[in-house]
Amino acid sequence: MRIAQVSPLFESVPPKLYGGTERVVSYLTESLVDAGHEVTLFASGDSHTRAQLAVGRDLALRLDDAPLKAAVAAHFAMLSDLRKRAAEFDIIHLHIDLLPMPLLEPFAARTVSTMHGRQDKKDLPAFYRRFPDFPLVSISDAQRKPMPWANWLGTVYHGLPEHLYAPPANPRGDYLAFLGRASPEKRLDRAIHIARRAGMPLRIAAKVDVADRVYFRETIRPLLGHDGIEFIGEISDADKAEFLGNARALLFPIDWPEPFGLVMIEAMACGTPVIGWRCGAVPEVLDEGVTGYIVDSIAGAAEAVARVGELSRERIRQVFEQRYSVSAMTREYLTLYQTLLDPPAVRMLEA
Repeated sequence: MRIAQVSPLFESVPPKLYGGTERVVSYLTESLVDAGHEVTLFASGDSHTRAQLAVGRDLALRLDDAPLKAAVAAHFAMLSDLRKRAAEFDIIHLHIDLLPMPLLEPFAARTVSTMHGRQDKKDLPAFYRRFPDFPLVSISDAQRKPMPWANWLGTVYHGLPEHLYAPPANPRGDYLAFLGRASPEKRLDRAIHIARRAGMPLRIAAKVDVADRVYFRETIRPLLGHDGIEFIGEISDADKAEFLGNARALLFPIDWPEPFGLVMIEAMACGTPVIGWRCGAVPEVLDEGVTGYIVDSIAGAAEAVARVGELSRERIRQVFEQRYSVSAMTREYLTLYQTLLDPPAVRMLEA
């Protein structure tokens, strides 16, 4: 199968540091190459892949030091190149939400658009109603709730390479972990209060975006350096196994309709329990009492910290391998691709 994978240009593929969407695009691209497919990756020029690389911009936008950048212009230039080459591909798999639709409408039937972001924004329904022929893929069923009528082709959970992380033989379990963006919706402040209430140190590996600097300066910085609250900053994939694997639990106290939450399965790959807020996709991704606990309050989260020792780290890793491996993700996407390439057969099965 000839497949185009189209990534955002904000981070390289894979990203040097933080970057959930680009990380998933990388895992899927390399897995499809391993499966013998002819794959072209549209991404920034500093990306690394065994697929054919179609350069959309010389450098990923976030790590480019140029003082003035035009992100929309860069993406539309890449999409223009993709449109000219559309006949080369059996399937065009888009990972940049709504941007491609006005340009690629003639090829909609051969596209798959994975929605990586939240779908509850005011202007989205009107936009998607204008482009009903584009098959959409959700990364959780919860993500679909604002637009259940949309042209959803399926739900495919994110997956990680099975070898990427491994549980440590003897995890220390002497701290709690927070990994992600230091932003209001991720509620790092809530994680700090949970750790304090539970009486445990908290290690924070977080990215601080420009948009979140005021929140970090005014809300988070005054809480650091006390009661074992340690800010580490961004970490790479190479550091995650040690960071997550030796934690007592990962705290995921979000305050927004999280579409998936990649860090939850990164922790599960390390055998580490997750304590997540009952919000967005959390109840869908976590198995209560198996891979972690789903909570509604700081007090409930602190109580869950005291109970995570009852969970089997071996069983947590098994659940990851069964549900959230890159092999499982790739199989599900290939099934969806084939559905688009063979619609008469699908109609016969449904009849």
